[in-house]
Amino acid sequence: MTSKNNNDQVESENKNDSTPTTSTSVESTSPTKAETKPETKAKENSSAAETQKTEQPAQLEEKQGKRGVKLGAIAIVLSILFGGGLTFHMQQKDAQYQAQIDALRNQLAQAESSMSSKVTAAEQATLAKANEMAVHTETLLAQQHKSIESLQLAIADVKGRRPNDWLLAEADYLVKLAGRKLFLEHDVESATQLMESADQRIAALNDPSLVPLRKSMAKDITQLKSVPLIDRDGLVLRLTALQQQVDSLPLANAILPEAQAEEPQQVSQNIDDWQQNLKTSLKDFSENFITFRTRDGNIIPLLSPEQTFYLKENMKAKLETAIKAVYVEQEALYDAALTTAQEWSFSFFDQQSNAVKEFNKSLNQLSEQNVQVEYPVKLETQQILSDVIRDRLRREVTTIGSEEK
Repeated sequence: MTSKNNNDQVESENKNDSTPTTSTSVESTSPTKAETKPETKAKENSSAAETQKTEQPAQLEEKQGKRGVKLGAIAIVLSILFGGGLTFHMQQKDAQYQAQIDALRNQLAQAESSMSSKVTAAEQATLAKANEMAVHTETLLAQQHKSIESLQLAIADVKGRRPNDWLLAEADYLVKLAGRKLFLEHDVESATQLMESADQRIAALNDPSLVPLRKSMAKDITQLKSVPLIDRDGLVLRLTALQQQVDSLPLANAILPEAQAEEPQQVSQNIDDWQQNLKTSLKDFSENFITFRTRDGNIIPLLSPEQTFYLKENMKAKLETAIKAVYVEQEALYDAALTTAQEWSFSFFDQQSNAVKEFNKSLNQLSEQNVQVEYPVKLETQQILSDVIRDRLRREVTTIGSEEK
């Protein structure tokens, strides 16, 4: 393409150079056509034609030199453009290669991170599985160890059982039953009897090594006997009887203040007191029909039937609260309920009635009873007896193991 452009430029310059020659030739031929002009003009034209012929080669050389310079400049520009395009093309290629390299590096980094995370996850899963297997194995070993110990105890119980060991086991059962009676049911009497029966079983063994055990049993029995016994059933029955008696108690009448003592007035012998004597006579005469007495003070009125019903029901409720306090052993609640019942009895019932007097007397006696007792915290015999049985079984198991070896 570049050579074609150069050829076109050379042809255009050749055309431009050929045009003056034609013009000169036309000018040179022009004198021949005009034969009518003077001779002076013909001479001048001939001299000019000769001058142009001498100048034409120099102009051709100059034009060819300029054309060579132009061609060189064009070639330099073309080479620069070609080199710049090639450089730009190489830079684009380098940028593409660099982008591909960066993409490959990123893919490689992602692959490495994913591989490392997978390896870490696999390690953690492996460690967790190993720990789980270790825990499972330890659990199985512990279960097997307990099974072996239980089998050894069973074998020792069968092979090394003594003729009187059943007495020791029975004593242990009685002591545990006494503890349940004491701490769950608060039955001190039954717990004392069970402890005495267990002491009799231990005494029947006639074993000097069990003297500390019998000493602790005697201490527990003495402590149980020192606990005061409360007849809860008797208290509840008495409170129930009082509760049933409330409906038959008579209510008090309206309470009036005491009347003031009045001295009887006498008729005087003085005639001047005839007016006072007349009033006195009329008053004495009217008292045979109607008597008027004046009293100063507060009067407590009678209760209405509805108020009477509520009073008796509230009295029963207070006695019921006292019954519940006996079973739960709450001394404060028991005393508060009976105190309120006594106050209501003195305020609203007839104190002259024998039934009310006996009712108040029973309430006073019941309020003096104690319903709360401090029980022992624990029985020392339980732990000591369990230690004795465990030591005997361990000794028997050791003996069996040494015999098997």
